[in-house]
Amino acid sequence: MRFPERPFPRAAGLAAALLGLLLPLLALTTPAHAAPTGFRVENGRLLEASGNDFVMRGVNHAHTWYADRISSLAHIKAKGANTVRVVLSSGDRWTRNDAADVANVVAQCKQHRLICVLEVHDTTGYGEQSGAVTLSRAADYWIGVQSALAGQEDYVIVNIGNEPYGNTNYTSWTADTKAAIKKLRDAGFDHTLMVDAPNWGQDWAFTMRDNAASVFAADPDANTVFSIHMYGVFDTAAEISDYLGRFVAAKLPIVVGEFGHDHSDGNPDEDTILAVTQQLRLGYLGWSWSGNGGGVEYLDMVTNFDPNRLTSWGERLFNGANGIAATSEEAAVYGSGSGGDTTAPTAPGTPAASAVTASSATLTWGAATDANGVTGYDVVRISGGAETVATTTTGTSATVTGLTAATSYTFAVYARDAAGNRSQRSATVTVTTPSGGTTGACEVGYRVTGEWPGGFQGEVTVRNTGSSAVNGWTLRWTFPADQRVTNMWGGTPAQSGSEVSVTSASYTAAIPASGSVTLGFTGTRTGTNPSPTAFSLNGADCSAA
Repeated sequence: MRFPERPFPRAAGLAAALLGLLLPLLALTTPAHAAPTGFRVENGRLLEASGNDFVMRGVNHAHTWYADRISSLAHIKAKGANTVRVVLSSGDRWTRNDAADVANVVAQCKQHRLICVLEVHDTTGYGEQSGAVTLSRAADYWIGVQSALAGQEDYVIVNIGNEPYGNTNYTSWTADTKAAIKKLRDAGFDHTLMVDAPNWGQDWAFTMRDNAASVFAADPDANTVFSIHMYGVFDTAAEISDYLGRFVAAKLPIVVGEFGHDHSDGNPDEDTILAVTQQLRLGYLGWSWSGNGGGVEYLDMVTNFDPNRLTSWGERLFNGANGIAATSEEAAVYGSGSGGDTTAPTAPGTPAASAVTASSATLTWGAATDANGVTGYDVVRISGGAETVATTTTGTSATVTGLTAATSYTFAVYARDAAGNRSQRSATVTVTTPSGGTTGACEVGYRVTGEWPGGFQGEVTVRNTGSSAVNGWTLRWTFPADQRVTNMWGGTPAQSGSEVSVTSASYTAAIPASGSVTLGFTGTRTGTNPSPTAFSLNGADCSAA
């Protein structure tokens, strides 16, 4: 999906394209090929390496804009999904997700027994959207993070680029898609590849539909899946059934990579999308878990990333007829079949709390052990016998944010291995947050240096007013409205809700007595842009400049 808004299809082109539904979809014979090492396509079906027929049932998650919301993967799995499509950036339009981050996303998907569809969003609307990049550029990004994906063919599908053409020059989609597939195969990618349609993903001119067979034939591994995005163009049952049915008849693999229950370009028929995909045993991935803006907030499935606050769209997709809970089947690769890993890791050590402030606490625990390796940890908050995932991590420490002052919390930790086995719960630790921080020898100045519709640029100056140097720091503040940090220089940001935590960069870590450092950042907003009024440095309150 174009984030956060989508253009209207051109009326004349749409009318002509709908007439094209009468045209046949050409199919070519599947070429001979060596069996891929993980997911593969046979006779128009997506199969796991074991030969199990796999049908995606899942949602999209906007990771690149909400990297601090990685715990959403656990929540998505808990709702019954077997797949998550994760938004990444090549760095051309948003902050680049590097190989380390991609590896962590894959580890989290595996930890929570999800199949991971990874997509580059910077291609969205190429030819029409300012700043959008080519599929060739997206392929270069995948090659740049290939180290994080090697050996993950059982768990990862590479969606080369999101909605790679708008409504301008979209006929170039066929040649550009073939070239991108070739570039990745030449680079050694053995993964199943997924390709999105042009026309903002909706293929109203049927470029993908009428050229899918030749694109599939151009893949030397014969291992490409096609993805249609169904919004306002697909507002009748006939259009949905005809489009999907033509791919099935031609034995070409197709999934609905995005869809919603409503949209500014029309009202998609989500009931038919769900019914027909179930009837034809085709995959679907709803847009999106949470975090939408720009007038399409109604596409959020949960409110403010809270898994306990399903929206009407979320309720429909997860719990309605032909929805995820009723139709999802976990990937066989995570099963406990013959020879599979069914032994859980040992329980982690008892967590210890440190750096407790009025709104956060850092927890550290002893590592769990596992014959095949621990891939991650779930930190859970326990209240009245119920557990809520507070955060997840691949290390043995984590900072839990968003706490309330003068309140007691109980935390524990689980370990997971690559097969998805979960350990016994660790012993618990109880943390009581103070009523407020102590006054520190610091002063913070915050100012907005530029604003535009939906976004702004800010500057934060941290001054050491004490008599000794600060070596390494964490700065925290709370935004008064819905602002979110999207990119920062001078520090590394993390954000949970309105709570922002910034750790120093190597070149800003030392602040001499009476010295200062300055951070810059860009952010998003949907309404007013009031400045935060309270800051803390290493847990101590700072005065405002």
